[in-house]
Formats: sequence, C-alpha cells, structure tokens
Amino acid sequence: MSEQVISHAARIAELADRIGDRPAVTIGDETVSYAELHRRSNRFARQLQALGVATGDFVTIGSPNSIEFLVATIACWKLGAVPQPVSSRLPARELDAIVELADSAAVVGLEHPDRPSIPHGAEMPPSLSDDDLPDAISPAWKAPTSGGSTGRPKLIVSGDPSLHSEGIQGVGVMVGAAEGKVMVMPGPLYHNGPLIWSCVTLLAGGHLVLLPRFDAEATLAAVDEHDAAAIYLVPTMMQRIWKLPDDVKFGYDLSSLERAFHLAEPCPPWLKEVWIDWIGADVLWELYGGTEGQSATVLSGTEWLAHRGSVGRPSSGEIRIFDDDGDEMPPGEVGEVWMRAVGRDTPTYRYIGADARSRDGWESLGDIGWMDDEGYLYLADRRSDMILVGGANIYPAEIEAAISEHDAVGSCAVIGLPDEERGNRVHAIVQADGLDVADLTSFLAERLVAYKIPRSFEFVDEPLRDDAGKVRRAALRAERLPS
Repeated sequence: MSEQVISHAARIAELADRIGDRPAVTIGDETVSYAELHRRSNRFARQLQALGVATGDFVTIGSPNSIEFLVATIACWKLGAVPQPVSSRLPARELDAIVELADSAAVVGLEHPDRPSIPHGAEMPPSLSDDDLPDAISPAWKAPTSGGSTGRPKLIVSGDPSLHSEGIQGVGVMVGAAEGKVMVMPGPLYHNGPLIWSCVTLLAGGHLVLLPRFDAEATLAAVDEHDAAAIYLVPTMMQRIWKLPDDVKFGYDLSSLERAFHLAEPCPPWLKEVWIDWIGADVLWELYGGTEGQSATVLSGTEWLAHRGSVGRPSSGEIRIFDDDGDEMPPGEVGEVWMRAVGRDTPTYRYIGADARSRDGWESLGDIGWMDDEGYLYLADRRSDMILVGGANIYPAEIEAAISEHDAVGSCAVIGLPDEERGNRVHAIVQADGLDVADLTSFLAERLVAYKIPRSFEFVDEPLRDDAGKVRRAALRAERLPS
C-alpha cells in the first residue's frame, strides 16, 4: 500500500498502471479491471466536463448499484468535483430539494428538468478520450444526504478532500480491504457505509463484488463463489440471512471471511450471538458512528462477549454522556451521547440544509446511551424515537429486537401513538407471515417486562426497513396520527 499522499484520482491511475489487469468491480456477470475502470472514468470525467462540471462542483449521482455509479464517483474526483449520491428511487420532489441544496452542476443516473443530466445506461459519446486528465483534488471526497428524524434532506459534506492519505488507508485496513482481496458489498451505494467500504476497497486495490440489491442467499453465494475476505452488513441483512432455511444458509462456505462488519442500526443481542457462533467472534466486528465522522466506536465479537450489548470504545474522537443540563453523567447512567473530533485542524464535515446540534465544542446526533467504567458505550435509542409512557422511558430498539426474534417476523418498527391516559402507547408495526396478535404477545411476554409490550399491533406486507437497515419512525408515526 502506498505511503505517499496522492489524490484519489492519481491513486486510481497508479493502480491501473501497476495492477491494471486485475478485477476491480464485479456485478452479476460483468467485471471491469482497474485499467478499464480508469479509462471509463477518464471518459466520463470528460463527459461531465463538457456539461460544465468543474472543481468544487457537486454532482448528484442517482444511479442504482452499478459499475456506472463507481465510474461517475471516480470521474468526479478526476475533475476535483464532489460526488453527491442519492437513491435511484428518489421521488422527484425530494430530488429537487437535494439538487437545490447542492446547486448540482450535473445529475447522473436520473433525469432532472433544470440541470444537465446523464440518465442511467446512457452511452458515452465515442469521441471522448480516455487519456489521463490533469491531476485534481476534490475539496470533499463525498457528500451523502440524510433526512434524519425531521424528514427534511440535508447534505453531509465530508471535511476531507479526495486524498489517499494515511487516514483513508487506515480505514481500508480496519474494514478488511486489501490489494487482491475480495470485498462483498450487498448494501446500497448511496448510503454512507456502503459508499465508504466500496471506495476504500477500490483505493486499496481490492476486488469489489457488488450486488445490484440485497438478496440474502445471493450474498452468501457471492462470499462462497469469490472466496471473499470481507463483507459489509447491517443487522437487517443479518436477520434476513439468518432466517433462510438451514440447508440454504449452511450450504455456502463462508470460511474465507476474515472481517465482517455490521453497522447503521442496533443489532439485537440474540442476532449478534448466532452470527458469532456461525462465523466466529474474531471475524464479526461492529462500528458505531455518524456520517458526520466526529467520532466512532469499534469492537470485535470477542470484546462484545465480554461487554455484551456494547458498541465499543472510541477509535477516533471523543465521546461523553451528558444530561439535559450539560453535566457529564457517571458510568452506568443514561444520558445523551455527545461527540467531538480530536487531532485535526479542520472539521470532519459540514451541513448544507441543517444546523448541528452542538454545545461547548461537543455535537450530538440524537442518540441516548451510557458508558461503563472501561469506557465502552452502550446505546438505548435515538432521543427523537424514545417513547414516554406514563412517566417511563421506553426505547423502541429494545422492543424491536425482541419482536425480531420471532421466526415469522421479517421486519418491524415500534412507535409511540397518543394515549389519553398515559400520554403515549407503544404501537408495533410488524411485517410477518401467518402471525397474529395473541401469538406475538405471548412470545413477547417471555422477553419483555409487561409495560414494554406493545398495546397495539399492525401487520403489514412490505418490509419496514430498507436495504441499509434504515427506518423512518417519525414518518410512520405521522402517517398514523389523525389529520
């Protein structure tokens, strides 16, 4: 791995020159080498340049999981532009809001009436040269979006330029990305975690095996077929994989895995345990942190067994627990999780379209939790999702973890709805097959204290979480309130 600090663009060029015939990205039956990835991104950069894209401009990328998505991202770096990923299924109204926030110079993968656009699958003009471009550095190497609990989109612009620095290299080592090794990516690239894991894999010279969309069996098949050393997961994926028939899930060889990271949502303890038993405590790792990057925690499965329920100790930045008055809470006491970056002269991010929740140099993403005497962090839930029932704080994630243990449950979400007597009542929305209220209530009675058992249930047919494990509880609640 190169120790020299060079641009991401120069790093891709260097890999194309040195290991150009090796596979860079595979999706389905298509594989591109590093040399081809370099040439295609050179041509795409010139196509963007012809549309007026220049250094510092945002380019909104709405392609589905594809080689084109990654070509467009690298092309942005080669122009010094900022890749700004969004979902390919984004409603026009939300796309308009994001494009307006970013003042996007171009839109890729989606068509926009007011911006130069390159639809997904459009052929590049054959006249475009694939020769190298002058070296360029993007002022921010990524700018994903988030709706958060408000549902209003905001851009989270990275505080790091597109430099292949020691920090980026360290992230690659941590997640198991290495030259010549395979990373399986079943997550959507428009989300921050999949984007980071995929980009650091390519910058490390690894082989990225990308799924068009998450499929439980296809994910296992990809690990088996490609002898993958690493994989990105979220607990929703882990649950869907685990609930495959035993003869299916145990029919694939996962022994090549050296590092399996999960993140993005709370992992129920029962699910964590079965995966540790399956692939090994030294293979399964967890990361907690926000796209903002002020701080993050990391822990191995081995550490988790000794600190059951924890998400780890800070691996970057600092984390403290404060009460509503700003006083630090002692170990074991629940409060709000606050973070701050250390060891750098520039912020880790900036918002466009929102203001940070900050106080005296600390920032909060809205999570509630506590720390033990050894500095391990434990999460309760998000502040905005906590349900106050008759004076008691109830955390939806705990109830969702219990519901998800039932074999018939595909996904679930727990919200609070108004109740005249107790202020709120716990309401569970459950995607399940052949399950009724009596069965589920009896199941939960063995796992939850009585006041935490939902007072009402709603069964639905569609998954409640997306492939990145995200659920918008605020939106689900709003849909169920009287108009």
